[in-house]
This record gives sequence, structure tokens and C-alpha cells, in this order.
Amino acid sequence: MEYKMEIQNLNVWYGDNHVLKDVDLKILENQVTALIGPSGCGKSTLLMTLNRLIELIDGARVEGRVLLDGEDIYNHDVDVTDIRRRVGMVFQKPNPLPKSIYENVAYGPRIHGVRDKKKLDRIVKKSLQAVGLWDEVHDRLNDSAFNLSVGQQQRLCIARALAVKPEVLLMDEPCSALDPTTTRRIEEVIRALKTTITVVIVTHNMHQAMRVSDYTAFLYMGRIAEYGETEQVFENPKNPLTRDYINGRFG
Repeated sequence: MEYKMEIQNLNVWYGDNHVLKDVDLKILENQVTALIGPSGCGKSTLLMTLNRLIELIDGARVEGRVLLDGEDIYNHDVDVTDIRRRVGMVFQKPNPLPKSIYENVAYGPRIHGVRDKKKLDRIVKKSLQAVGLWDEVHDRLNDSAFNLSVGQQQRLCIARALAVKPEVLLMDEPCSALDPTTTRRIEEVIRALKTTITVVIVTHNMHQAMRVSDYTAFLYMGRIAEYGETEQVFENPKNPLTRDYINGRFG
């Protein structure tokens, strides 16, 4: 298997607060990588460095390299818009646009130059099918996205991210506000997605990490304390801190 992204000697500060410290991590292509660790350890910060969203935070400073297919995304000549298309993001809380269901999904392709109505229709249908939402909303695509349930809104946001054909999808606790049934459906979506894209998910739910991920990185105080195949990390952790965290002794 090949590495889709490589993080090399990454350090991130918010002002004087040194949040990520000398992080090295290799993310395998077409696999699901889970980032786990106690609150405040830097998981979401690490996620935001992977498509340069970190630059939108006042006072943030990044040192080190983040490679996407071998190219450093922080090089000065890199098109940030293109990076954020190739590396999509789904947030903890659903954030649909104040538009119709259809226009939420078509929004990204339109920005990237797709004008043909039939092509947009195909993209919208395919994206909604990918998250299991098409059968539920195909007869009300012109309804406001805010009319959907919270779980449907989150799946819509995933569909919106998929519509621009990302190579990597970042997910920051995408199920934390959802009921168990909806959580299960999104986990099914995540497992299906890895046939075509690479997924990196932040989760506080240890069972979820075990269910959906192939590899797991445990962050502690801004550093990678352990990284490996998920089964190994959970069943035979090498670092005592990992074992204590997984067993609920802190976090």
C-alpha cells in the first residue's frame, strides 16, 4: 500500500501555545485512519493542518511538512483552493448552507466550473446515493436543507464534500451529535468510502475507532504516542499511556 499523505516534523503554535510537537505520521491510501486521544491533545488541530484550514485561525503558526502525493501542501506555489478540494472536511456539527438540498451538493462543483445541468444532476444524485440519502430526499431536492433531521444534515454535508471528488476526506467527530442509528449509517458510509478515497477521522468513541478504522494514531500532549494497525493498538498497545487511555483511566 502507498502513502497518500505524510506528515514530517510538524509543529503548530497558537500564539505562544505549542499545540503539536514534532509530529510524524504516514497516512495510507484508501484506508481509514482514526485519531484518538484526550481532549486538548491536538487531534482537531492536526486534522486542520492536512488541508491548511489551520491558516484561518488567528495566531496559528505551522512548521514542518505535509505531503500529499509527495508534494508539500505548504509550498508557496501551491493552490490552496485546489488543496481544499482534494482534501475535504466534514465537521462535528452539521453545517448545511442556507440553500436547497440540491444546491448544497451542487455548490462545490459550480464553484469549480461545472455549469451543465445534466452533469450537475448526475453529481448530486451520485453524491446523495453515496451517503444513503438519495432515496430519502430525491422527491424534495428543492426543499431547504434545514428541513432535514440532524442526521440527514450531516449526511448531506458528507455528500457536499464528496461532490467535488476529494482524494482525502477529513472528519472531525462526525457522529458526536447523532443518535446510534444515524451513527451506524454514517459508519457504513465511512467503510464504503475507502474503496475510492482516503479517510482520516477524529473520534472520542473508542468503539467507533475500532469499528471503522484500519489504522489508529493516539495523540497525547501534542505528540504521537502510538501509531499502528487498529487491532494492534487496541488489543496490544505498546505504550502504557495508550492502554490506560483505551481502558478509560483518563481522558
